[in-house]
Amino acid sequence: MAMISYSTVVVALLASFMICSVSANFQRDVEITWGDGRGQITNNGDLLTLSLDKASGSGFQSKNEYLFGKIDMQIKLVAGNSAGTVTAYYLKSPGSTWDEIDFEFLGNLSGDPYTLHTNVFTQGKGDREQQFKLWFNPTSDFHTYSILWNPQRIIFSVDGTPIREFKNMESQGTLFPKNQPMRMYSSLWNAEDWATRGGLVKTDWSKAPFTASYRGFNEEACVMINGQSSCPNGSGQRSSGSWLSQELDSTGQEQMRWVQNNYMIYNYCTDAKRFPQGLPRECLAA
Repeated sequence: MAMISYSTVVVALLASFMICSVSANFQRDVEITWGDGRGQITNNGDLLTLSLDKASGSGFQSKNEYLFGKIDMQIKLVAGNSAGTVTAYYLKSPGSTWDEIDFEFLGNLSGDPYTLHTNVFTQGKGDREQQFKLWFNPTSDFHTYSILWNPQRIIFSVDGTPIREFKNMESQGTLFPKNQPMRMYSSLWNAEDWATRGGLVKTDWSKAPFTASYRGFNEEACVMINGQSSCPNGSGQRSSGSWLSQELDSTGQEQMRWVQNNYMIYNYCTDAKRFPQGLPRECLAA
């Protein structure tokens, strides 16, 4: 009988983890980390809700830690007068020189659209904000918000439509998050001092509790297990058509341009007043 080497078995086992996509179960996949009961998992693990009142907000995090991945979450945001509230959904590493990839949904008065705020931090340095108004009502139903993070780029998507791409431009001196594993976090919290019209509109606590709902959490990722990546060869394996080497095709580029031309309301790369010594390198190369 032919002998199978130990290394061959290990590689095969690791490969089975690489593109692991399973139906969401919040009881299995996340833990509620704060809020004193304001975060709830129901429907046999299919639904998670976070609530906010004047005393406290709430939040949860993934049990897994990732070094590259595609993370999807379906979210129904706080309805009605959500001014002063922030629903955050992001990846982040620990420590004082952390990496972070952000979706933040800034609430507004009834009838006024949410602001979708995106940012990328590397080694504790951010200042890479892009903001959008959404082209639908994010409070009437669930919508899918996705972060694709691979060694070449980060792509933010809404319902499968890319809205932002942050490329790895380390060769031109731009920091890119690639070495620090991150967890997925989400929280609902009060930021009335800045979230709505720069803090001019405050939270109306007579509308509390405010509630955001979650379902459809999906992780296709290089999961860190005992300090080792579940992806073969760490995170360097290229797989045609896989998120690990995915880039925007011509259709994706066209969709992103449509969003940015019609719904982007702030782009740090065009804010020359903010950077009097010159725009960041990645803006000049874009």
